[in-house]
Amino acid sequence: MTTDSSLPSLHDPSLYANRELGQLDFNFRVLAQAQDPSVPLLERLRYLCISCTNLDEFFEIRGGAVRHAVELNLPAGMDGLAPAVLLERIHERAAALVDAQYRCFYEELRPALAEQGIRLLQREQWTAEQAGWLRAHFQEEIMPVLSPLGLDPAHPFPKILNKSLNVVVQLEGRDAFGREGHLAVVRAPRSLPRIIRLPDADGDGDAFHDFVFLSEVLSAFVHELFPGMMVTGAHQFRVTRNSELIVDEDDMDNLALALRDELLGRGYLRAVRLEIDERCPQPVVDSLLANFELSESAVYKINGPVNLNRVVQVYDMVQRPDLKYRPFQPRLPRDMDAMFELIRQGDVLLHHPFDSFTPVLELIRQAAEDPDVLAIKQTLYRTGKESAIVEHLIQAARNGKDVTVVVELRARFDEEANLRLADRLQDAGVQVVYGVVGYKTHAKMLLVVRREGSALRRYVHLGTGNYHSGTARAYTDFGLLTAHPDIGNDVHLIFQQLSGLAAPLTLSRLLQSPFTLHPGVLQRIAREAAHARAGRPGRIVAKMNALNEPEVVRALYRASQAGVEIDLIVRGACAVRPGIPGISDSIRVRSVVGRFLEHHRIWWFGNNDAPELYCSSADWLERNLLRRVETAFPLLDPGVAARVQREGLLNYLADNQNAWELRADGCYERRLPAPGEQPFSAQLALLAALDA
Repeated sequence: MTTDSSLPSLHDPSLYANRELGQLDFNFRVLAQAQDPSVPLLERLRYLCISCTNLDEFFEIRGGAVRHAVELNLPAGMDGLAPAVLLERIHERAAALVDAQYRCFYEELRPALAEQGIRLLQREQWTAEQAGWLRAHFQEEIMPVLSPLGLDPAHPFPKILNKSLNVVVQLEGRDAFGREGHLAVVRAPRSLPRIIRLPDADGDGDAFHDFVFLSEVLSAFVHELFPGMMVTGAHQFRVTRNSELIVDEDDMDNLALALRDELLGRGYLRAVRLEIDERCPQPVVDSLLANFELSESAVYKINGPVNLNRVVQVYDMVQRPDLKYRPFQPRLPRDMDAMFELIRQGDVLLHHPFDSFTPVLELIRQAAEDPDVLAIKQTLYRTGKESAIVEHLIQAARNGKDVTVVVELRARFDEEANLRLADRLQDAGVQVVYGVVGYKTHAKMLLVVRREGSALRRYVHLGTGNYHSGTARAYTDFGLLTAHPDIGNDVHLIFQQLSGLAAPLTLSRLLQSPFTLHPGVLQRIAREAAHARAGRPGRIVAKMNALNEPEVVRALYRASQAGVEIDLIVRGACAVRPGIPGISDSIRVRSVVGRFLEHHRIWWFGNNDAPELYCSSADWLERNLLRRVETAFPLLDPGVAARVQREGLLNYLADNQNAWELRADGCYERRLPAPGEQPFSAQLALLAALDA
């Protein structure tokens, strides 16, 4: 226990890592998977593309927010970084990441792929036959949909869509109307594939796969769009725009209509980043910056295609199972044809993707057809295209069930899909609720009300992840199927609160934000500190995607000072700095990046040998704990709780293959097996259990 009065105050900014930089640095750990020779080659290519896509989304959301904070001259955050300083550091770290991404592609992945007969050809590598085929392809398939625009007083700079591929062309000479050439812009419509597969000229079947970036083809043949003029330069560029929709919910009559209006202009919001061919002359770069109202710090000069993430298409176009992860078959529970009976027998835990998502689909399908089911209530945040869940809910409504769905329209990047989903459900007779003004509904809940004899029984599914069959195969998540009366009643009350107008609820088992979840976490951390100060064991193990809520961070520091042993498994940004003498000596933080995206939220509190274990839809972030509707649910069945602790926590603390440990200086280092220690991967161990 630490009582040194010379220690820094827990409000000292040096004790807090920056969230934006932490989120940005996570992509270095993803990129490390692309550089790992033990990972199958095409999977390495996919990791590279994930790193690139994550960086795009970072600029669309966090980068745009920081730039806006600079313009508003907002004060420094809890980490002490003024927005202008933070923006400069973001540029430095992002530039280093971009450099690492392109070096990984050109120096590691591209040569390794070529050795396997998968060739991503640059212009100077085209054979005469390939160049001829590409020229014909350009004339027949590409040029008819292009509309080059010369820049002059009569033709101002065109609107450039967010993350679209464009070429700025330098011209000399006069056109047919005597106009002097200067600059032109060629925009590549989204309808054009960004990766072009060349025909198999040698007749080798699947032995060779040759691909070319659309950007290379545009640069090679763009002169054909300007007959009679000389092209002296053609340079691809891409602009990233702020994509955060801002809807004033206090000044609108209809959230759906307001979002539809906002979505129309999303692709043309404020620019935040310019990626451009590094060979582009500075005067042209300056012209683009002036048009997009960007400073030099927003420029990223690229040696290669500006849309490198599009190379992920090669992953799907090449059928080489030997270069991909081995497929696996998720577990299915027995007696799945009688889901209600199965759940009545005891709580059912689903650990995705190792356990199939099918039982959730089956529960909804059987509920839709069961004459004894009276009502179905569900929250939907992201569902994916052609969702079987949506079809079952529609069928349930047609079968006369009372179906209520809380659709969160503001699920980032899924707003348009959720608007269409809401329309479909309403057309089928489903009661659609858009949640609570000012609070995103992020909780993952399903409630089925069934008449059994003279009583009603509630069946519940609660999860840490979305109701999305695709992510259930790629993300690690826990789902609980239960008929526990207390949990069923709590979920019923929350749905009543979401669909109606009700005062804060008293729940018997669940924690709910923005009401009891935040204080509940703080109270449990403080309880462990009290145990430690009294000489009893204090222990916390928690797993989540991100952590930055200031009160939670300070509570963890106080618990560490009291002697609580704390292990945090945080995939992304973490504001806690572990291992600071006298402050966080007993806190350890690790990040695990493997085949599947780590998405569990699990909290285990030792409680003096009477442990409590919760799973949740919420991270320990300000937005989740204070500005969203979230739930945390206890695992009441001892066997189920033991399995969650074993598979979701202890398993990951033992990982020495895919784990990164956070140092006190905010940097991560790879966790490697100690001398004599056997290599162990948490995800591989869970996969191996499927074959046992």
